[in-house]
Amino acid sequence: MVYKSDNSEHLQLQAKLKDEYVGKSVDDIPTPAFIIDRHVFEENCAAMIKKAEEWGAGFRAHLKTHKTAEGTRYQLDTKEGSTKAVVVSTIKEAWEVWNSGLVKEGLVNDILYGMPIAKNKIAPLDALWKEMEPYQGVVRLLLDHPQQVRFLEEAQTSGGVQKRWSAFVKVNGGQNRAGVAPGSPELEELLSAVLESKSISLHGFYAHAGNSYASTSLSEAKSYLSSEVQMVNDAASFALQKYSKALEGGEHTRPFVLSVGSTPTAHASGSEARELLKQVLHGDLELHAGNYPLLDLQQQHTTLIDYSRVAQRVHATVVSYYPGRGKAGEDEALVDAGAIAFSKDTGPSGTFGEVIGKPWQLSRISQEHGLLTCTNPSDPRGRLEIGESVDIIGQHACLIAAAYPWYYIVESGGNEIVDIWVPWKGW
Repeated sequence: MVYKSDNSEHLQLQAKLKDEYVGKSVDDIPTPAFIIDRHVFEENCAAMIKKAEEWGAGFRAHLKTHKTAEGTRYQLDTKEGSTKAVVVSTIKEAWEVWNSGLVKEGLVNDILYGMPIAKNKIAPLDALWKEMEPYQGVVRLLLDHPQQVRFLEEAQTSGGVQKRWSAFVKVNGGQNRAGVAPGSPELEELLSAVLESKSISLHGFYAHAGNSYASTSLSEAKSYLSSEVQMVNDAASFALQKYSKALEGGEHTRPFVLSVGSTPTAHASGSEARELLKQVLHGDLELHAGNYPLLDLQQQHTTLIDYSRVAQRVHATVVSYYPGRGKAGEDEALVDAGAIAFSKDTGPSGTFGEVIGKPWQLSRISQEHGLLTCTNPSDPRGRLEIGESVDIIGQHACLIAAAYPWYYIVESGGNEIVDIWVPWKGW
């Protein structure tokens, strides 16, 4: 696959969509539709940069939720500060950062591919790094198995290129999704392979506490944050103690970068969390997060944000109505947005979404339609009309956004479409 492009097709589609929809009301567009409030998105980005600075950490913005050049710009340059470091979840995202001009403009100089490196991903990332080098840019990798080191060495030998990949060791953040545990034989084996290799420069240690999404209070989220820091710090301490000689000579980043974060733990960072850093750190802190510009019901359930901070919603149409059909005799309504429009993720509430400003929840979904259930029949807003539009906040913004070919942008709670963002699709 050819990843490099002049971006012309993307821009042509975007221009066509802007001509068609900008200036219209959201009530005049096809449904289901994905709506983003630009002001809320921008404020969320600024708040996260401020959190990182108050905590005394650098910040790396994850682009996986929205996958757009426009959203990336808001993440990188805010009224509270800026960053030039990003993390991406796909090769496509990495290359689209380049294709969008963000590197040439000096907005991005550090791209981390956020999956442990696979053999078939090395060549496209190597090509991207070569494009970035004249702009003092770097592509970084994640490693969590010695075989990945061998793949990089084989690629170096076959290509005849003598350079070192800058890499984080991925530390298991507690949810057993990826990474090696601090103090484990697997960590020792991996570090031995990394530090003996001429193909790798150890940049630091990286953890993501995906289990922190179960947080329901600030204190609980702070506990997960402290655990993340402890994990990467323990891994760094082990490396310094056991491999002090191998770390000499300047081939590896010193001090290490200790990269931690998920949106809940990132929200728990800041000035109040500084006092939790009582242990001696064996590196410089870096905070990373991705869901935070958009947010969703799951994040709201952590109690770290409220509904006013959620920047996204799905606009749907009521297509039928069923009085008294619910299990407890409540009314139900059919909308034209189902599993593909929302994903099948549910949160602690057990629902797929909640209707904004009305006592209805998205209780059941099929591929292209969903069933709303009235949660308070005595509420005067408890009756929906066929043909009426509703706005629904879903559980997981990352998966919801992935379903839509473009996003309708509104401003500060308004219903007028002011822009169109076209996300990067594919892997």
